[in-house]
Amino acid sequence: MAGKFFDQWQVGDRIEHDIRRTVTETDNLLFSTMTHNPQPLHLDIEAAKKSGFGQILVNSTFTFSLLVGLSVGDTTLGTLVANLGFDKVVTPKPVFIGDTMRAQSEVAELRTSKSRPEAGIVTFVHELLNQRDEVVCRCERSALLKRSG
Repeated sequence: MAGKFFDQWQVGDRIEHDIRRTVTETDNLLFSTMTHNPQPLHLDIEAAKKSGFGQILVNSTFTFSLLVGLSVGDTTLGTLVANLGFDKVVTPKPVFIGDTMRAQSEVAELRTSKSRPEAGIVTFVHELLNQRDEVVCRCERSALLKRSG
């Protein structure tokens, strides 16, 4: 188990996640079609060339999902009771096919659960960065985590 229990976290804890991921055309195509998103910017190279981006733009909900996925192993794997919510999701820079992503996380808040004494709530700020160290996605994730012991 790689994740930490609620009582093992402190506000300000930071993690640079080791796993990196290069986004492929297949990732974008499958995710867009699986989620029934027909946006031409994601699927139509000719339409994308005429856009302000000049190329296929990776589906931002894939980008968000990749951010969460890259963070799970070091944060909540094996200790999660439930994700309670995702807030303040922003995508300040575009992601293109061939970009290589990495993630980092910081603990922003810790709260004891009033309804579940065996658990507590950790609020993480997750960031996804490209190979140029530009933040391409940021969010806050509130997670209900088990306590140790």
